[in-house]
Amino acid sequence: MAKKKQTKSFWHRIRFKYKLSFFNENTLEEVWSFRLSQLSAFVVLALFAFLLIALTALLIITTPIRNYLPGYLDVEIRKEIMQNALRADSLERTLSIQALYLDNLKGLLTGEMPVDSIRSIDSLARVQPDFNIPRSVREEEFVRSFEEEEKYNLTVLNPDHVPTDGVFFYKPVKGGVSSRYEAEKGHFGIDLVTAPKESVLSTLDGTVVFTGTDPNYGNVIQVQHKNGFLSLYKHNELLLKKVGDHVTAGEAIALVGNTGKLSTGPHLHFELWYKGNPVNPEKYIAF
Repeated sequence: MAKKKQTKSFWHRIRFKYKLSFFNENTLEEVWSFRLSQLSAFVVLALFAFLLIALTALLIITTPIRNYLPGYLDVEIRKEIMQNALRADSLERTLSIQALYLDNLKGLLTGEMPVDSIRSIDSLARVQPDFNIPRSVREEEFVRSFEEEEKYNLTVLNPDHVPTDGVFFYKPVKGGVSSRYEAEKGHFGIDLVTAPKESVLSTLDGTVVFTGTDPNYGNVIQVQHKNGFLSLYKHNELLLKKVGDHVTAGEAIALVGNTGKLSTGPHLHFELWYKGNPVNPEKYIAF
C-alpha cells in the first residue's frame, strides 16, 4: 500500500504544473505567463534533441560532408578517384609527348637536328607498328634468290601450314565441346556448352571488325588479329565491345547466350579463320 502511494505521489509530482509569469517592472502588470510540468519539460527537451540529431544526420547524408567521415567513402567515389588518377597520368604523358615534339620541331627549324634522326630521338611518339623500311637493290636480289631456293620446301608446299610460333591462344569460355569442327558439313567451328551469361574472352590480341545480329547465329562479334587469324563468337546474349575497339587476349568481349534460330541452349559457337580459310580451333586450343 505504501509502495502504491509512493508511485502515485511520484506521478503527481512530475505532472504537477508550475506557472512562470513575466511582469512589467514599472506597473507590476503580468505581461506573459505559461504553465509547465516536469513531464512536459522532459518531453519538450527530448523532442528538441531528436530533431537536432535528425537534422544533423540529414545534413551529413545529403551533402558532401559525408565524404570526410572515416570509412564512409563509397565505391563510386573510389572509382571516380581512380579514373581521375588515370586521366592525370594520361595528361602527363601527353604533355611529355607534346614537349618532345616541340623540341624536335625547334631542332629542325634551327638546323641543330638532322631530319633522319627524328624517328630514333622521338621515342615517345606513336609510330606505325607495321612500318616497313624500304629495301635496297641488293636486298631485293637476295630475297628473290632466297625465295627461289626455298620454293620447294615442304613447309611451303603444305597448304594447311599455319605459323603459330610464339602465339598463345586463350580459351574463349570455360565449358565442354558439344559439337566439333566439321568443314565438310558446313560447321566451321566448335560449340562450347557453358553457363548462361558466362564471359566470352578474346582468344588473341586484336581489333573488333564486326558486331551485329544474325537471324541464325544471334549476336555475333568478330575480332581480327595481326598474325592473320580471325576469330568469330556467335549466339551471344550481350556484346560488350563495338567495331574499332582494341582488345587484349583474355579480355571479356561478350556474354554467353542462346540467341539465333540455330541455337538449342546456352552455348558459344567459336570459329577460327586463318587468311580467309577456316581452321579447326582444337588444333590450337586445349578445350
